[in-house]
Amino acid sequence: MELKQVTSRDLILSDRERKNLAILEVIRKHGPISRTDISKHTELNIVTVSNYIDNFVEKGLVIEKGFDISSGGRRPSLVELNGQAGYVVAVGLTMMHLVGIVVDLETKVILELKKDRPPIVGEIIIDELVRLTHDLIKSSKISPDKILGIGIGLPGIIDEAGRTIRWPGKLGSEDVSVSVSVKDIFEKEFGLVTIVENDATSAVLGEKWFGLAPEIKNMIYMYSGVGCGLIINGQVYRGSMGTAGELGIFNPHEGNPELWERESLGLGRWEIDLGIIRKARLYAKDSGSSILSSAGGDPERITPKILIDAAKGGDDLAMRLIAEAGKNLGKKAAFLVNFLNPEVIVIGGGIEQLGTLLIDSVRKTVREWAMEEATAGLRITPAQLGESAVPIGAASLVIQQIFIQV
Repeated sequence: MELKQVTSRDLILSDRERKNLAILEVIRKHGPISRTDISKHTELNIVTVSNYIDNFVEKGLVIEKGFDISSGGRRPSLVELNGQAGYVVAVGLTMMHLVGIVVDLETKVILELKKDRPPIVGEIIIDELVRLTHDLIKSSKISPDKILGIGIGLPGIIDEAGRTIRWPGKLGSEDVSVSVSVKDIFEKEFGLVTIVENDATSAVLGEKWFGLAPEIKNMIYMYSGVGCGLIINGQVYRGSMGTAGELGIFNPHEGNPELWERESLGLGRWEIDLGIIRKARLYAKDSGSSILSSAGGDPERITPKILIDAAKGGDDLAMRLIAEAGKNLGKKAAFLVNFLNPEVIVIGGGIEQLGTLLIDSVRKTVREWAMEEATAGLRITPAQLGESAVPIGAASLVIQQIFIQV
């Protein structure tokens, strides 16, 4: 089975490709399952379903497994996805780590590796992800010919034509551009088709595939406040140029840089940690907080983990900074709730590790700032896949393409 060259954006599916994806998705989610039940889920007639299943069995993507209970007459056979027909490698970034996984075609995680994230962005990050991918392939001990593709979830704006990336800088800083083609680097290095996607979009796909009920059609994945993954009417929404979900606005040519956040109506660009570490370093020295002692007395050594541990221990400064960050994030969430009226908002990208104090603060703020009608039935929840959401979502993109192309 060989994956053809693909792009992740603006893919127009043929009728056959749509049916491939629909049938295989049902088998992935509900298998072992009978052809009759697949027909009910997809609303395709039983003859069409059977013809497609026969093709999938011939290609080795689906296997027959036992029989269902008969309601009269011959017992119907059950089919399930052959997860070992191939594997996908996927890598991504979170607030604190580089995360990589190897999954089978059922998207079962075979191997997961994490490395500390370098405190910079740019081409050095790409080099680190290449090394992580090598480590994943070597450690998995899977035959290279069984690995069908690579998925990558990265922050910033992905240029589909040139495959380059622009990382919007935080408020007052310049953007960082990766001028080399990430896709070409990986495909040359590993000889595998590679799909590069925005991290928040990857994460929302991962959560939708695994963490949420299939009837959820409208959801927002808030990636640490710096960007969003959007699903609208059951479909990922990327916008005309792939920039949908980038929340930060600012005009460096107008006004004093110190006033940009105020002039941007609170929607200015943020740090991935919501500015918590910067504020902790600023206030820890004079607060008597345990944060500073945990950092060996050096404010520059304060990390998200130190802050999280301090909050769990009841440190007043840590708890106050987390609650304040939740309030600020909640205001952005309330704006999006009024604007898009989602069923679910997922808080992820690593910031969810700050715990219930952050999530409760977001929920309280949304109730206070959003319209009552827009919050009726709204769920705000931490990412269920945690730091794995980005690479799992990136892997799901590759697997969808495998399903489509059978």
